[in-house]
Amino acid sequence: MKVVRTVAELREARQELAGDVGLVPTMGALHAGHVALLETAGRENDAVVMSLFVNPAQFGDAHDLATYPRDEAHDLRIAEQAGVDVVFAPPAEELYPAGYQTWLEVEDAASGLEGEARPGHFRGVATVCLKLFLLVRPARAYFGQKDAQQVTVVRALVHDLALPLAVRVVPTVRDEDGLALSSRNVLLAPAERERALGLPRALAAGAASSDPVAAARASLNGLDPDYVAVLDLGDAKLLAAAVRIGSTRLIDNVLLEGEIR
Repeated sequence: MKVVRTVAELREARQELAGDVGLVPTMGALHAGHVALLETAGRENDAVVMSLFVNPAQFGDAHDLATYPRDEAHDLRIAEQAGVDVVFAPPAEELYPAGYQTWLEVEDAASGLEGEARPGHFRGVATVCLKLFLLVRPARAYFGQKDAQQVTVVRALVHDLALPLAVRVVPTVRDEDGLALSSRNVLLAPAERERALGLPRALAAGAASSDPVAAARASLNGLDPDYVAVLDLGDAKLLAAAVRIGSTRLIDNVLLEGEIR
């Protein structure tokens, strides 16, 4: 596995990869959900590139950026075990050099839900994804179902800019207790983690109801949601929600109809 840290090194490494290339963008703190993305990319492509970059442009809260879990040595071990060919782990100034001023805005897909709760978040997501797509030139890029609105944003930019790649969505991976795997789960104290289980339980109750939003809200057991809403991915409809447990914000969703692909 080759680790590169500059755009020039990434371009050189990309030239050495033959056949279809799969791209898995990550911000590190890798867990089994990321492994599912990497393994799916490995099965469907001849080579896999993973980005390892905590993107400051998608954080509106300086504290959230500062406390985001980081362990590069751990992440590189997992990437190598998963068969990744190239890891792109740049410093922020490599992607956003002095004087950087070009940003990508996606309108409807980025409005409401996460876009409302985290102003500017999807501008950062869309911009960094486009840069990665242009640098890596993947045949396919892989994202998790848990970040469902992010999927709609990325699909919109790929469609609108006629980019020659497929956006693949991999189902959410959960712990045995039902909590969706997230890099932020490590920030939860034991009592907070127990409270966090109210989120997947409420979503499951909503999915079993004729009124998913109302049923999920009624089942949150004291958790105060940023939102509970139905999200249309085009090929599927999801019941999505976000809650805060102490200082940690968690998102999750469940399938209502259709098929994630």
